[in-house]
Amino acid sequence: MRHRRIVFRSLVRLSLPAIVQQLLGSLLQYVDTAMVGHLGEAATAAVSTSTTVNWLVHSIPYGFAVGLLSLLSQANGRGDHEEMKRLSALGMRLSVWLGLALTAICLAISPFLPVWMQAAPEIRRPASLYFFIVSVPLPFSVITSMLASAMHAVKDTRTPMVINLSANALNVLLNYLLIYRLSLGVLGAAYATAVSTTLGGVGMFVAFRCKAALRFGWDAYFVRQTAQLKALLRVALPVTSTSVVSCAGYIVFAGMVSGMGVVTFAAHSIAVTAEEIFYLPGYGIRTATSALIGTAIGEQNERKFRDTRSVSLWLTIVLMLLSGVILFFTAYPLMRLFTSSETVAQMGAQVLRIVAFSEPFFGLMVAWEGISYGTGHTRSVFVIEALSMWGVRILLTWLVVRAGYGLNAVWYCMIADNVTKAVALTVKGLMARGKVQTA
Repeated sequence: MRHRRIVFRSLVRLSLPAIVQQLLGSLLQYVDTAMVGHLGEAATAAVSTSTTVNWLVHSIPYGFAVGLLSLLSQANGRGDHEEMKRLSALGMRLSVWLGLALTAICLAISPFLPVWMQAAPEIRRPASLYFFIVSVPLPFSVITSMLASAMHAVKDTRTPMVINLSANALNVLLNYLLIYRLSLGVLGAAYATAVSTTLGGVGMFVAFRCKAALRFGWDAYFVRQTAQLKALLRVALPVTSTSVVSCAGYIVFAGMVSGMGVVTFAAHSIAVTAEEIFYLPGYGIRTATSALIGTAIGEQNERKFRDTRSVSLWLTIVLMLLSGVILFFTAYPLMRLFTSSETVAQMGAQVLRIVAFSEPFFGLMVAWEGISYGTGHTRSVFVIEALSMWGVRILLTWLVVRAGYGLNAVWYCMIADNVTKAVALTVKGLMARGKVQTA
């Protein structure tokens, strides 16, 4: 019991900065969304058209960031400082090349994206310009994601929190100046995002280079690290594939909802944003869990591994249960923060009260993902995600939309997907019996 209390304190100490970062970052995004939302339903729809595509784009470096965190935390547990520097150099190099490649792709597809997303004709041009502008600083966004994970691996969650919060605060300030004072509307929101993302990436790079455990000589940056790259890809590719399959499903899902009309799509998009803050505590714990699990593996500490797994599961479920209760009772006031439309607010509040009951299942799913990412066993997560997203969410949504049901039915399909994944990951995790071993 004493050992579990130690693990609990370590998990909370690492989780709190990550949770605060995600929560306050989302609060700032709430303000961001509200600023655009009060320009009207068309402005909300224009910005929301590319939301799921942006998730897809950012899911690619996320997979590599998880792989880097897993390998770095295990090397940290072993006390292998030279390997940590080699992995840091590899992570920096991948950040640059991934960022440049993603930018080129996004800029090329920006004119066609609103058509693919079945956006209403009147919002296609602003939606296209918004996506183009926010895609320009993608290299800095990738650097932020990768280098933050590297710092998480050495149990520093506070520094990335400060940098990300500063960038988000700057985004809100620039939104106010550009959207309202200079009357740039949707384009003002895009410029604000681009500037704050760029400065956030610069700040994360500076903090990364100040971290002694991760600092490498620039001669190591140009050295081919084949063994490290293979090990990272073995973990990262399934995570990236999971995110790509999931986000591709979100795009198809959003496209089907978009076809239900501008008002319905605005209500759906705002409700998705409003719900985000209530499941982010689970993601904060997931980051800390992956780091501690990886460290336990590096130390070959079986007891620490088992206790971290158990404490993480229960802590996440309890927090998500509380989040669900709060979400249920604050659904309508939250929607009113983002929109002046009573119809949109009522529709969004209904689906938020529905999804509130499924938050513990979402937490269970996220907790098992964190455990799997820390061990490097990521392939089964990919299989479960792919089968559930496309076999449950997309298939059921297609059926209910064709049958003429409303937004509530669509969100029931989303809940069914989350519950299916939570149950499947739990069964898979219990069958594995938690032995300390890498992928």
